[in-house]
Amino acid sequence: MSDLTLVIGNKNYSSWSLRPWLALKATGQAFDEALIVLRQAETKAKILGYSAAGKLPVLKHGDLLIWDSLAICEYVAETWPEAKLLPEDRRARAVARSVMSEMHSGFTALRRDLPMDICRLGKAPGIPSDEARHDIARIQQIWQDCRGRFGEKSGDGSGDFLFGRFSLADCMYAPVATRFRTYGVSLDPVSAAYVDAIYALPAMQEWIAAAAQEQPLPEP
Repeated sequence: MSDLTLVIGNKNYSSWSLRPWLALKATGQAFDEALIVLRQAETKAKILGYSAAGKLPVLKHGDLLIWDSLAICEYVAETWPEAKLLPEDRRARAVARSVMSEMHSGFTALRRDLPMDICRLGKAPGIPSDEARHDIARIQQIWQDCRGRFGEKSGDGSGDFLFGRFSLADCMYAPVATRFRTYGVSLDPVSAAYVDAIYALPAMQEWIAAAAQEQPLPEP
């Protein structure tokens, strides 16, 4: 048994759980999962058994408890720096933290209108509001900017992600990639290629396969 335990919600629906899960996977560290089924009468009580905040995910590392997705991701990056989950360049790192924070605190209309539901792919198109369409445009703007300034032109032999190699920024935006596919959102070529790169990650494929094995939940 590992001294690392990540408490998560259903993989099909819990976008906030996916983010630190991908970060931990990128470190190569062994960790245990504790999955709490969402939208059940006992869900809240089970979550409160881990954290007084009453929300998922929660990371337990020995006697340390961390209960926010972004805080968990930052802790993982600091604890295992060899994974290089933040850009090494100071300016790129500042931009990465900016786009991560924008995802963490914003895009509420997108979340409301196009909730994460990986296994719903192709079954029911979402109908985004004007506010959600603004969110979609802004996210594509972020992706184009990061790929253009720090990804495609980074010159460090990096890959297909926002800052070249996979980083916490990609962890934060991976659930958005699933939303865009689930609801058939039309994307510019740069954004479409980025979604493809997210889906090609072995860890992402593992998460999606596990989501497909879950029982559907009642609508919230």
